[in-house]
Amino acid sequence: MDFFVGIKGKDFIMVCSDTSAAHSIISIKQDEDKIVPIDDHKVFCIAGEAGDRVNFSEYIIANVKLYALRNGTPLNTKSVANYTRGELATALRSSPYHCNLLLAGWDEQAGPSLYWLDYLATLTKVNTGGTGYGSYFTLSLFDKMWHPNLTVEEATAMMEAGIAEVKKRLVVAPPHYIIKVVDKDGVRTIKTV
Repeated sequence: MDFFVGIKGKDFIMVCSDTSAAHSIISIKQDEDKIVPIDDHKVFCIAGEAGDRVNFSEYIIANVKLYALRNGTPLNTKSVANYTRGELATALRSSPYHCNLLLAGWDEQAGPSLYWLDYLATLTKVNTGGTGYGSYFTLSLFDKMWHPNLTVEEATAMMEAGIAEVKKRLVVAPPHYIIKVVDKDGVRTIKTV
């Protein structure tokens, strides 16, 4: 039932996730932040089983921080994406993590980038991406509205239109969402819906 989407703009990445935590048909809480900061300019949007989601994200974040400490330089977004893919692929052969994710980041040299990964260790760089039943409605909308010079205001309008579509058309739509932006100034919350 997890839902998240991301949009790459001209000089930023915007991500949105539901804030519901559920197990089977039981709602556990409505304020779960599934957009996890990796460092000042990178975040994971992560969906899946609660244990896998937390364990895998903490494992990757700890190793990314360890690399930065050992080498005196942080990994760029592409490197974090490839490292994450490698760890998912390794785990797939023994004890797989059942989680899908978006990696959103901003780098000094590369600018904004958005990567989509699934539990089978598929990695692809995307302009718009998402996971969950809600993404069936939002991704087609985003494909129609997206352009390379997207502003934060336009992306926010796209996200709000996508959330409205999910709430209107999805029977099991989550009630609350959080929208965050990653850019040269770091990670910040734009709004909660």
